[in-house]
Amino acid sequence: MSLPILQKISAQILSRPIPDYQRWLYKKIDFKGKLIGIKGPRGAGKSTLLRQYASLCEIEPSKILFISCDHPAMADVSLYDIAEAFYARGGKLLIVDEIHKNENFSTALKSIYDIFDLQVIFSGSSALRLEHAQGDLSRRAVVHFLGVLSLREFIEIETGEVFQSYTLEEILNDHYDIVFTIMKRIRPLEQYNNYLEYGCYPFYQESRSDYPQKLLEVISLTIDADLCGIFNIDPSKLDKLKKVMYMLCSTSPYELNISKLSGAVGTSWPTLSKYLERMDAGSLIHIVRGGSGMRAVNKPDKLLLDNPNMFNVLCASGDIGSIRESFFVSQLTMSNQIHYHDKGDFIVNDKYVFEIGGSSKKGSQLEGNVNGYIVADDIEIGDERKIPLWLFGFLY
Repeated sequence: MSLPILQKISAQILSRPIPDYQRWLYKKIDFKGKLIGIKGPRGAGKSTLLRQYASLCEIEPSKILFISCDHPAMADVSLYDIAEAFYARGGKLLIVDEIHKNENFSTALKSIYDIFDLQVIFSGSSALRLEHAQGDLSRRAVVHFLGVLSLREFIEIETGEVFQSYTLEEILNDHYDIVFTIMKRIRPLEQYNNYLEYGCYPFYQESRSDYPQKLLEVISLTIDADLCGIFNIDPSKLDKLKKVMYMLCSTSPYELNISKLSGAVGTSWPTLSKYLERMDAGSLIHIVRGGSGMRAVNKPDKLLLDNPNMFNVLCASGDIGSIRESFFVSQLTMSNQIHYHDKGDFIVNDKYVFEIGGSSKKGSQLEGNVNGYIVADDIEIGDERKIPLWLFGFLY
């Protein structure tokens, strides 16, 4: 494929309207870096972030080349050859979207970095392939993760207003005052309930009626294309992965055990464990591991769907306990370490213990623990060590 054709395609991509709203990661990235990567689930807004940078940076449009590796024009095309031709013609910024679709991209990126004075920013819809090549890129690339929208980001999109994010310690220590400030501006439970239904992926703005179908396509493509292609999973086994997701949607985490899960999926536990690891890396599920001494022989790690929106499209009636825990884990894992715990549901950063439940949840398991907290659904404002669940959506 000739460079002029790719430049024409690039101009078409970069001339499309670009959303004004910037995800939290945009402000965190140091765009002075020579090789920058963005990984995360399909539909999280990585391509939009790349186009936003291309439109806002101070590089002339003629010196920018935006290529998407899932475009037919990129079939069997060498990234290195593109970079070489582009650099020879004065190119300064090469943006590579969907890089996981290109064979041997890791080797190409290393060579481009070492040989050309060219800034390269790349993204991949699947964390799997990028992590698989991380060892080759670790000394050269700074790779960031862009997950689903936080509740705070969703509220900003919906209201057009700016809301502050808080650290975990700020929420634990000052949750009453923080909630009071937020409640003067919005009805948090209304926004939270909307978020649970359709607020995790930015593409909900395109059409709320089509959102469930688009989310199903994200899930199916991640399994059928990413997992199958990257890890060479037998295509006949892919339905088993989808069955796992249905099980996680409709079953309480406490009711899952090795024999039940393996029997329902119809495969051995060692094989299923490998599948689960792939699904976790691909942002389909969360594997929450127990702390030291917590892993029982007959019980797997706690398994949750990646985000609460998946419950609405995968089963008719999602388990409410799983939905609550999925929201909590999805909001905390961005910048905290989380494990499950025998004296509560989760322990975060090896210090804080949380018990998740409804508005009437009691904290008997937390008695005597100065770092124990109840996280309650269906309440707007908390009291002392009882914190509303929705507030953890303001962590990023």
